Amino acid sequence: MTPSTLADQRADLPGLQNRFLIPSEQTDGRFAIIEHTIAPKTLAAPLHTHRNEDEYSYVLRGRMGAIIGDTVIDAQPGHLVVKPRGIPHAFWNPSDQPTVVLETISPGGFEHYFAELAPLLATDGDPDVEAMITIQARYALTMDFNSIADLIERFDLRTNHSQHDPSSDPPATTPESRRHQSRHG
Repeated sequence: MTPSTLADQRADLPGLQNRFLIPSEQTDGRFAIIEHTIAPKTLAAPLHTHRNEDEYSYVLRGRMGAIIGDTVIDAQPGHLVVKPRGIPHAFWNPSDQPTVVLETISPGGFEHYFAELAPLLATDGDPDVEAMITIQARYALTMDFNSIADLIERFDLRTNHSQHDPSSDPPATTPESRRHQSRHG
């Protein structure tokens, strides 16, 4: 995917779908807008810090949890979460339903990070860590991978986004099962 073809394109990562609405090429580099859809109970990004960009996340549907510096946020639809450059932050979906967020990145250009990272994470095996580090350096992004386990445990998130375990679902509540429950307890 070349930068000039990002409008209306996708760069999906495990648990985080990314649709490019307004690439920076359409704004003379001033900003870009991406629609993020975060899978239920998913860490979208571990603690990381941008040197060059500010990010603004507007929650359209669902809930978005975030840590910005030392502040924990639980954003609902209609909330705007500001993630300033230079401040470590992480974000996730704490709910059992998908979360949809409009992400404005200023200045633009960082949206290309997702387009470059997606092919590395679309493999069946382990991703090419050296290639990931190279991409992060190109975008002046520092990523704290050691924060992943703590965030997953602290906020009760899932680690596997590709498989669904039906045994973890709540029992079905059909009219028949409700009648059975009311008779048996």
